[in-house]
Amino acid sequence: MKNRESKYKSVVNHVTDSIQAGRYKKGDWIPSISEFIDLYKLSRSTVFQGINELKSKGIIESAPGVGYYVNSTRIKLEHRIFMLFNEFNAFKEDIYNSFMESIGAEVKVDLVFHNYNRHVFETLLSEANGKYTDYIIMPGKFEGIDPLLQKLNGKAYLLDHYHPELKDKYSSVFQNFAKDTYSALIFGLSHLKKYNHIIMVQKHEKEPLERYQGLCQFCDEYGYRHSYIGTTKGRVIIPGELYMVVDDRDMVFLVKQSAEQGMVLGKDFGIISYNETPLKEVLAGGITTLSTDFNQMGKTMAVLINYNEIFTIENPCQLNVRKSI
Repeated sequence: MKNRESKYKSVVNHVTDSIQAGRYKKGDWIPSISEFIDLYKLSRSTVFQGINELKSKGIIESAPGVGYYVNSTRIKLEHRIFMLFNEFNAFKEDIYNSFMESIGAEVKVDLVFHNYNRHVFETLLSEANGKYTDYIIMPGKFEGIDPLLQKLNGKAYLLDHYHPELKDKYSSVFQNFAKDTYSALIFGLSHLKKYNHIIMVQKHEKEPLERYQGLCQFCDEYGYRHSYIGTTKGRVIIPGELYMVVDDRDMVFLVKQSAEQGMVLGKDFGIISYNETPLKEVLAGGITTLSTDFNQMGKTMAVLINYNEIFTIENPCQLNVRKSI
């Protein structure tokens, strides 16, 4: 993708550089598709990719049966950005707000959600294709999306959940779920000695299994039992269990159940909750959280929009230790 991207940029740069140098004025014709093919030794599809980017930015327009002409000499036009998130929640709102604050008010951004529906995901991408200069995509656990991204007329960026097979093809800001979980448990090891069984609680159909892989690595190295369950609802807590919960409802179930059983959180059993919120600072004396920096994720993506190079950036994550462990 990197080589292909630099090749189609030859078409884009030919036009924009010529405008800046005064060789092209508004209304001037640019080279034909065939001329671009001969000039830069490109394939027809690669030339079209460059043409479509110029059209999406409003720099050129087409005259049917004749060719393409310069429509605007204002080549520093706004980015038009399509953001496709997996769902709406407080954390995604933080990403969006920090991105918007960093990217600037002059940039047009449309935000939509696929809600983990593959058909909706593909339909929204298809309908948006050619209408934007940049596509910021949160694919979740969807695999095999490279052919869809290759068809986009514009630059694609990946956010949050990262797929190794797409490395060096698209810029991304991502959470390393396995490493974050493993490293957090190492960091909090001195607080975990009172526990013998660590339980990952998440609904696997949408949540990254890599979290559990990080937990398994830690448990294997340090001699803890480990389990994976979908919910804590109706569960009887056993002393010595430490729960790592993703959904806040599972955290609340545990707190309520501990009161019914007369168990003390942080002594008889423990909770580590994913994703920091102000409520978790005060609930039950303070809930320990393992959280990526969602604000930083949005800021970093805003920076990447202005670079042509491909960057793969791991977003920072930390364990906030409180009384729940």
